[in-house]
Amino acid sequence: RCKKTGETKTIFISLTGHGHFDLAAYDAYNDGKLVDYEYPADLVKQSLSKLPQA
Repeated sequence: RCKKTGETKTIFISLTGHGHFDLAAYDAYNDGKLVDYEYPADLVKQSLSKLPQA
């Protein structure tokens, strides 16, 4: 589809030790069964504050 429209997309692939769980998540994604969860901004800020400063 991107070749037809000229749009660029990134495909993210995560390799783990067991494909069974990855395939189940991929099936859920393709079936539209994943819940769009917005991670709370305060927890993001809290986690980022624990990272070492560059």
